[in-house]
Amino acid sequence: MTQTIGIIGAGLVGKAVAHLAVAAGYRVVISNSRGPESLAGLIEELGPLGRAGLVEEAIAAGDIVSLAIPLAAYESLPADKLVGKVVLDQTNYYPGIGNFRRADLDAGELTSSELVQRHLRGAKVVKGMHNLGWHHMQYNARPQGHAERTTLPVAGDDAVAKQAVARFIQAVGYDVVDAGSLAESWRIEPNTPIYFWPYTPSIPEGLTDREAKTAYLQPGEPLSANAAQTLIAQTQRPSPIGGTLEGLPPIHVALFLELASANTVQR
Repeated sequence: MTQTIGIIGAGLVGKAVAHLAVAAGYRVVISNSRGPESLAGLIEELGPLGRAGLVEEAIAAGDIVSLAIPLAAYESLPADKLVGKVVLDQTNYYPGIGNFRRADLDAGELTSSELVQRHLRGAKVVKGMHNLGWHHMQYNARPQGHAERTTLPVAGDDAVAKQAVARFIQAVGYDVVDAGSLAESWRIEPNTPIYFWPYTPSIPEGLTDREAKTAYLQPGEPLSANAAQTLIAQTQRPSPIGGTLEGLPPIHVALFLELASANTVQR
């Protein structure tokens, strides 16, 4: 039986997940704050396995529901509709961007995924597919057994839900390692060794801006499961907690700002 991935958020990350999912044979129902009619172009790209819907429709249809939204929007999620659902949490805490900042997150009293789980009581939250950019989420995907297949971590409190998310991630092109519980998911949050940088290519010196951007839009070096587990095990909690633009590849930030200024980033 073909599974369905419900996606809340049709920005750069949501679109990347949708493309990976349909390429792997999943059905997709994707939603955003602007309504299904705003997603006509994306649905044409996705083909017959994709359709647009309201947030409630994406939730109802999804065997797994992806949160491809800013963490700041977590309280807008209809918690009652997500009871019993496997929720793939792709959010990240970036306190310096926008107006969203919480003292409990800054103090390490809980992780961002624990915050999401606390709001979504009755849902089964799994952290995953959050630690690489939208470009490389698609560019790095490889079939099972491929020499260049790389590894992503997941974390969660429900073992069955974590297995379901792992199977999805494996199907769309990645090996998976278990990073522990939601309380331990700080090990795979922004500014940790397994966040972002392992999935990007090295950029040679002396390139023009245009050449550097072209070089950046290539797959990163594959990360083995053993290497991923080592990075996770050796991680120390960042201080301060939370991501920063300075902690990302400058080319990635430039590409994002270009898209944002062109009004192509949708939520």
